[in-house]
Amino acid sequence: MTDHTLHDTRPHWKDRETWKRGLSMILVGIVFWVAEFLLLVTAVVQFGFVLFTGERNERLLDFGEGLSRLFYEAAAYLTFASEDRPFPFSDWPGAD
Repeated sequence: MTDHTLHDTRPHWKDRETWKRGLSMILVGIVFWVAEFLLLVTAVVQFGFVLFTGERNERLLDFGEGLSRLFYEAAAYLTFASEDRPFPFSDWPGAD
């Protein structure tokens, strides 16, 4: 029996990579939760800019774009649709 065969028959709960993925998912979930709060704050502040100046704040637009990309990347990772670990394991998703 080869090591590869042993790895395939070993219960996944004993697999170190599975546990590493679980821990990183917890951290990404916390970042997602914090980002939700930041989205609310960003939306309220941006509304204030529009209300009082009639114009949108460009920095907040860029930040909001990064937040929306973070939500997408985090959701894809948390649901196993992607193996790419999002922020904070990679760079902040910038606006194009």
